[in-house]
Amino acid sequence: MADASDDSVQRWTAKRRVALVLSIVKGEISVAEAARRHGLLVAEVEEWQERFLLGGENALRSRPKDEEALKDERIKKLTQKIGELVLDTDVLKEALKPYPLASRTSDE
Repeated sequence: MADASDDSVQRWTAKRRVALVLSIVKGEISVAEAARRHGLLVAEVEEWQERFLLGGENALRSRPKDEEALKDERIKKLTQKIGELVLDTDVLKEALKPYPLASRTSDE
C-alpha cells in the first residue's frame, strides 16, 4: 500500500483542479499536454474546464442560477452534443456504404 506522504499520488482537490484549469485558460499549457503530464484523460480535463467556466459565468450573473438550473443547462448542452455526434456518425456510415453501381441502368 502506498504511503500517504508519497508525492507521486496526489488527490485532485478543487484547488489543484482550479490551478490546472487556470494554467490552461492563461495559455500556459494545452488541455492535451496537461492531461498527458498529469496522467489524466483529456475528456476529464475538458470537463473540469467547462465546469469551471460555467461556474464563473454563473457567479458573474446579476441573478445567479441555482444548482438545479445549472444541472439542467449542462444536461441540455450534453444532449445537444450527443445529437450532433449521432448525426455525424450517421453521415459517416452513409458515406462508407458502397456505391450502388449495379442498380443503375445505362439510360440514366
